Amino acid sequence: MNLVLASASPRRAELLQQAGITFRVEIPNINEENEQSASPRDLVLKLAQKKALAVSERLAEGYILAADTIVIHKNEILGKPADRIEAKQMLCRLSGEKHEVFTGLALLDVSSGNIEIGAEETSVWMKNLEIKYIEAYIDTGEPFDKAGAYGIQGRAGLFIEKIDGCYSNVVGLPLGLLFDLILRMNVSIWLSGKDGDYAK
Repeated sequence: MNLVLASASPRRAELLQQAGITFRVEIPNINEENEQSASPRDLVLKLAQKKALAVSERLAEGYILAADTIVIHKNEILGKPADRIEAKQMLCRLSGEKHEVFTGLALLDVSSGNIEIGAEETSVWMKNLEIKYIEAYIDTGEPFDKAGAYGIQGRAGLFIEKIDGCYSNVVGLPLGLLFDLILRMNVSIWLSGKDGDYAK
């Protein structure tokens, strides 16, 4: 299986590596403006497919994995903060509150054009945070490339009370859902006895 990850996210790359899946990266060049009329699930599915199709134009064969993750708080999308002020506003909103994380996945077989899609939702509860901890977290620089201004796999893991659902979804790549898509695509992974090897 010749897999291309259509994402610049180091966290998605790390999750694939942890799962023993070999891949290379091709970054899609698309407009990711949110369509407010779409439901969260429809939005992440649409953007994941859009990313996969954009990268497919550069390839003649192989499989493309694309993903899109958004954070929803009280029916409002929280994207990546533009600056320190916006990061502080987002974290103050999430403090002591429940929010949802949605990730859409698209797995595209370039040769056949077959595409499998799916979306995952995880509920996350954040602890009540004092402003000094929010500001100290922002000082680390960690919030600025992350939807909702936090990364559960980083320092902000300290802030999380509990989750309901898939942990890797909150990181940005729901591995259980990915396995479902791989099975639906009828592709076998690392069944030759060596991590990273593929058989079809």
